[in-house]
Amino acid sequence: MSTSALQRIHIPITGLTCAGCVRRATSALTSVNGVSEVSVNLATASAEFSLTDNTLLPTVTSALQQAGYPTRIEQIELHIANMHCASCVSKIEKSVLALPGVLKATVNLASNTLELTRIARLAGDHAVLKAIAAAGYQGKVQSAENTDLAQEQQQAQQRLSRQFWLALLLSLPVFVLEMGSHLLPGLAQWLQNVLPAPYNGLLQFVLTSVVLLGPGRHFFTTGLPNLWRLSPDMNSLVALGTLAAWSYSSIVLFLPALLPVGSQHLYFESAVVIVTLILLGRWLEGRARGQTGAAIQRLLGLQVKTVRIKRNDDFQDLPINELQTEMQFLVRPGERIAADAEVVSGESWVDEAMLSGEPMPVAKAAGAKVTAGTVNGEQGSLLCRATAVGEQTVLAQIVRLVQQAQSSRLPIQALVDKVTAVFVPVVLAIALLTALLWLWLGSEQAVSFALVNAVAVLIIACPCAMGLATPVSIMVGTGRAAELGILFRQGNALQQLEQTKVVAFDKTGTLTAGKMQLTDVHCADGVAKEHVLALVAGVEQHAEHPLAQALLAAAKHAKVQPLAATEFKALTGFGVSAQIEAQPVLLGSAALLDKHQISVSPFKQQATACRAAGKTVIYLAYNGQLFALLAIADQLRADSKDAVRQLQQAGLRVVMVSGDNQHTANAVAAELGITDVRAQVLPADKQAVVQALQREFGKAAFVGDGINDAPALAAADVGIAIGSGTDIAIDAADVVLQRSEVMAVYRALGLSRAVMRNIKQNLFWAFAYNIVLIPVAAGVLYPVAGILLAPGLAAAAMAMSSVFVLSNALRLRRFR
Repeated sequence: MSTSALQRIHIPITGLTCAGCVRRATSALTSVNGVSEVSVNLATASAEFSLTDNTLLPTVTSALQQAGYPTRIEQIELHIANMHCASCVSKIEKSVLALPGVLKATVNLASNTLELTRIARLAGDHAVLKAIAAAGYQGKVQSAENTDLAQEQQQAQQRLSRQFWLALLLSLPVFVLEMGSHLLPGLAQWLQNVLPAPYNGLLQFVLTSVVLLGPGRHFFTTGLPNLWRLSPDMNSLVALGTLAAWSYSSIVLFLPALLPVGSQHLYFESAVVIVTLILLGRWLEGRARGQTGAAIQRLLGLQVKTVRIKRNDDFQDLPINELQTEMQFLVRPGERIAADAEVVSGESWVDEAMLSGEPMPVAKAAGAKVTAGTVNGEQGSLLCRATAVGEQTVLAQIVRLVQQAQSSRLPIQALVDKVTAVFVPVVLAIALLTALLWLWLGSEQAVSFALVNAVAVLIIACPCAMGLATPVSIMVGTGRAAELGILFRQGNALQQLEQTKVVAFDKTGTLTAGKMQLTDVHCADGVAKEHVLALVAGVEQHAEHPLAQALLAAAKHAKVQPLAATEFKALTGFGVSAQIEAQPVLLGSAALLDKHQISVSPFKQQATACRAAGKTVIYLAYNGQLFALLAIADQLRADSKDAVRQLQQAGLRVVMVSGDNQHTANAVAAELGITDVRAQVLPADKQAVVQALQREFGKAAFVGDGINDAPALAAADVGIAIGSGTDIAIDAADVVLQRSEVMAVYRALGLSRAVMRNIKQNLFWAFAYNIVLIPVAAGVLYPVAGILLAPGLAAAAMAMSSVFVLSNALRLRRFR
């Protein structure tokens, strides 16, 4: 079951509510021998860590359970075919238990079933079926009790909603009974007549007890055990504050002789208002958190649940986990494609906007590649052969990259971790000192003042806002980036990109389209352009050079038929020669024509202009006469110039790296507005150029196509690879641009700056809130302004602080 290789595990965790929870869950994981590089994410309610041995996973889940943060567990049942004896049972169990995430596997030989317990998100159905097949048996998912994360969040929200409305319903009478006379003076006498003082207090006691034991029970069942374990969290603060208010009021009600007359006040309304407002805050926070993961949910929504699989000569609608590679499946008009596949038969148009961003559908016929999650048009059905299914599809890789980025921890989080590690204990100490100070001051109402201010300190302190400040911004930002076709492989690339001072672009295939095109045709007097293209195409149809492909494409675009050529010869370093209509044809450099005593001087001016523009010049001679000058160039991408200008205006230095000679590279750079050009750089030397830029300017980003740029991408502080929709697994890159747009580099920079600005805003709010309001809650304004902060107002402030952080992060969804 074990594996010696270090592997990265990502699991969901429940019960995380604040930064203190993150710290305790992290501590629980790091306490397990064999677990390292732990990262717990409050926003995604998940943990990621490295593990040396799969057998340690039960220990990991047990450690989290004991710490109060259990992982989500799923149970599934499978039917197993071809089992005959007890050895079959052990073989299947051993094979399945070797999968990361499988906690328990029990095979029943009598019923031919396998009952499996696994950690959610690990050991998917496809992996389990594959493990069973590897043992020599056939499995089929019979029933599943899989916990759907979105459904679970919805149920949690519904539960919070019910708790809040119940708490509000029970709290209103308590609030009116205690505070109504302050709001409406005439109400006091009416309440005294209807409900005399002893019964008034007794009713408040009963209603408050119901609120604390009902809707507010979670604060006590979670907070107090954490307090006993000497690892208090936010729930502990709420539990202590409400329990103190309830206990004090109960003493006033039932044992008033124990307290001075001036301090005999009921604070039941503080306890119920605290619980009600914090439940309201958590409900609103939950709604906002649900929106932070909207991008992932939209990506997951592209995955189909069922697929029409071809079995013999029939088609059956089956669950998606039944589809295996090499199986054929039918995609009807308007349906999403179930897997990465190759079209076997049929013709249609497929909407690939989710990959390329292009709104125009792409024609597909036999032999064409199609991608999971894209949509078949209404023109016809496609019979496809699956080439990648489940976790191997491009869509699944995109989802995995986004989840990986969202679970990353930025360097800026280190400060937050240090503060939150001691935050709750410090707040408890401040609350205790507050109570002792007010008792020491010794006024007539010293005891009630001590209670009110200490409870206000406990309630107003909010570690949640600190814990959420960074991860929610990363979560929303990387999700929005994915929607824009920008995949951050690591969340810390956001911070690195924001700090970047220089961006180096590889020229070919990045700033240019990487495809040579015929740009100029200058004909000799009396020679038609069509005749020139016919001669050129006739010669070059025998060649394989990239320049030949450009010339053939130009002739095809002009609808010119190539003339038949014979005696074709490739003249290395000079060009090509052939015979057309029994006359010699020369196509190549000036040196080739000079060699045959043919002057190219008539086109001297045009040649100079073309070379100055960075183009490759080719001459055509026919029957011993100069016929034409042709110029070929790798065209700039349509948005390259705008992207370079935007980056420069954003304060970055833009550098172009090229293998071309200095003259050609300068010509291309001048067209783009780039002044810093590093020319004649071999692929192996690009890494050295990046390192030189880092020494000269600071943090550097390198943008390439990922083909021969891997060392440079890895050497840069941020490696950015321009992909082509499905090309997202460029390991050397920190950021992958799905769409072949240079402007996406500028958008990635802008998004990184927006995310980091958002994080700093959140952190400022979280720290400023606590630094300013905790002393206010302790009563520092009372000597100078006579102001004390009521526990109810403290609860309202605390409840809204996390909502503010989440709402601020959600603004990133509007980034364009």
